[in-house]
Amino acid sequence: MAIKRKVPGVRNYDGPAGGWGALKATATAVREQMDTLKAPLTLMRTNQPDGFDCPGCAWPDKEHKSTFQFCENGAKAVTWEATNKRVPPEFFAKHPVSTLLKRTDFELEDLGRLTHPMVYDRATDTYQPVEWEAAFARIGEILRGLQPNQVEFYTSGRASNEAAYLWQLFARNFGTNNFPDCSNMCHEPTSVGLPRSIGMGKGSVSLDDFELCELVISIGHNPGTNHPRMMGTLHEISRRKVPIMVMNPLRERALERFADPQDMIEMATYGSTRIASTYLQVKAGGDAAAIKGVMKSLLEMEESVGQVLDYDFIEKHTNGFEALKADLLATEWPDIEFASGLLKADMEKVAAAYAKSNATIVTYGMGITQHNEGTANVRLICDLLMLRGNIGKPGAGICPLRGHSNVQGNRTVGITEKPSSEFLGKIEEVLGFKPPVEHGHDSVQAMQAMIAGESKALLCLGGNFVVALPDPGQCFPAMGKLDLTVHIGTKLNRTHLLVSKETYLFPCLGRTELDVQNGERQSITVEDSMSMVHASAGKLMPASEFLRSEPAIVAGMATATLPDSKVPWMELSQNYDKIRDLIEKTIPGFENYNERIRVPGGFRMPLPATERIWMTPSGKAEFFVFPGLHEDKEVDGDDVLRLITLRSHDQYNTTIYALDDRYRGVFGRRDVLFMNPADLQSRGLAHGDLVDIETVVSGRKLRYEKITAIEYKISAGSVGAYYPEANTLVPLDYIDKDSGTPSYKSVPVRVTRSELN
Repeated sequence: MAIKRKVPGVRNYDGPAGGWGALKATATAVREQMDTLKAPLTLMRTNQPDGFDCPGCAWPDKEHKSTFQFCENGAKAVTWEATNKRVPPEFFAKHPVSTLLKRTDFELEDLGRLTHPMVYDRATDTYQPVEWEAAFARIGEILRGLQPNQVEFYTSGRASNEAAYLWQLFARNFGTNNFPDCSNMCHEPTSVGLPRSIGMGKGSVSLDDFELCELVISIGHNPGTNHPRMMGTLHEISRRKVPIMVMNPLRERALERFADPQDMIEMATYGSTRIASTYLQVKAGGDAAAIKGVMKSLLEMEESVGQVLDYDFIEKHTNGFEALKADLLATEWPDIEFASGLLKADMEKVAAAYAKSNATIVTYGMGITQHNEGTANVRLICDLLMLRGNIGKPGAGICPLRGHSNVQGNRTVGITEKPSSEFLGKIEEVLGFKPPVEHGHDSVQAMQAMIAGESKALLCLGGNFVVALPDPGQCFPAMGKLDLTVHIGTKLNRTHLLVSKETYLFPCLGRTELDVQNGERQSITVEDSMSMVHASAGKLMPASEFLRSEPAIVAGMATATLPDSKVPWMELSQNYDKIRDLIEKTIPGFENYNERIRVPGGFRMPLPATERIWMTPSGKAEFFVFPGLHEDKEVDGDDVLRLITLRSHDQYNTTIYALDDRYRGVFGRRDVLFMNPADLQSRGLAHGDLVDIETVVSGRKLRYEKITAIEYKISAGSVGAYYPEANTLVPLDYIDKDSGTPSYKSVPVRVTRSELN
């Protein structure tokens, strides 16, 4: 057997997820970013009743029973925001934008917190300080010279309910429903698919359901990195001997074993707990086939032994079962095995465990949604759950794992390019203006309009819009065509440096910071991934006296842009209770909003499907038939692989905290391609070779050159590379047609040896 060569920055990591490695990483984050005396108190306020909501993931809290309510990556998010580092005007004066663009994404954000409102000066190629009111006046002047549909209003998932609600009021009062937002790039298939199947666009489970479930099926997500507080829940489930069956292309350490930093015995003994009872490495893009295989197995079990399907639920609560059954029976096992990358016996094992369980939860992430058939994948999961009546009963249901801590809340309070007529009617009734009814742009459509020169302005409430999108070769230059860009943020990122004719950079308060308006401390609210809405209030002194809150910045721009508006913008920005009063009057489910958020833990939004009330046109849950198995029938060839874009463990969305990916054994670098050993061998490649990757589908030549191929436990036919660097391989129009979400998780590519290896 040949000895695998050593590759710089690549080595085995034998520890569990969590444990001492997590504590060490947390300590490093604190040491590098914050005062070591201030940091512990700040972290202890994270996700506490009188504290602030973690600016990281959207996993909910459970009655604050634990000593601390943050995880390793949550600590990184908090210390990254509460850092002592600053980026004042003096820094910008010394560093032209063209020079800053040469820095890495990590280096840009690691510079620290923005301190002053800035405007780009083309003559010097630098950002220069500007007075708030002067900036607002100029922005208003430019916007009034444009047609409403020439302006894009982007929203990041970290924005509060209050800021997001004002943002959508601003855009609709201006006259557009152009709302590209981060959800378009991640869980839009959830927002589109779930309403069609079960009548609501949110998950149906609560944390209490995880305490009652008898089986968890985990598909297409890596909780140790992307929603790490979930690991405590999975740890508890495994400890009570509940099976956790995983379907994921990569072997992820957090889904294999986890050491809970709050478990004294586990920490003292260097022990860990097994998470996955079964781990099936599905092929990238093979999720639909795998789910159909499990359902086909259930039908065969029903035929042979009976009492497998919940016919009572199916008859009373659903439509379309016979069509689904016919499709499953007509789908051949060899085709299912080929498309899924799994054996029939693998899918039969999942089906057998599912048939035995009286209460099953299916969790899923972007490994399900970011595909050409992302919406179909979501609906197939609903099919699987409905076959055994696992929607609307204790311990069971569907659990989409949202990313940002308020991406779901943004959608709830009106950030959507396809608003309902009921919502628009309420806006007109309560606010006194008639909002537009024409559907607006999602993220991909917004960028396509910018590329075509049809959109002239981009206003960003947080985020790193252009870097998050696919195909930077098209997207980056499009920014220079715009008349105006405005960015509201806490730190510098690459999108801020892709300047247009006029570009403004506005520093805002972060979650951790004290927000005082008119002498009164303000609270914001957020909605977690299980529809709990609760208050969040920072306590740290702001990074600069020149910072303004997001609601104040939105109100300032709206006032300057819409001088005849009937909306009392400044009054709303000075008392967030008044924003919440408007939310209550215009959006169902927010009754007694201000009273209920003052109760620790907040309240849960209405979820009709949990009561088996189906808000579909038919009044029933709808089975979905997904004919066929392949994502893209036009892509073929034995040498074609499917590329999955990945986040490293030291990363949250486009924010890169450091250059390590501890659990996957990559340190100090991001230029690696994870490959199955058999795929390496069949191409005459070895661990550590330099390779070029080329996208198979696109009218343009999309390439990523001289990246190091490394052996990894990834399903055959699949390869993985880090996001956002690998976005250069994702075509802008390679999307799920139902939702508009780019196919970041299954791009057809070819991998060849680099010429100069």
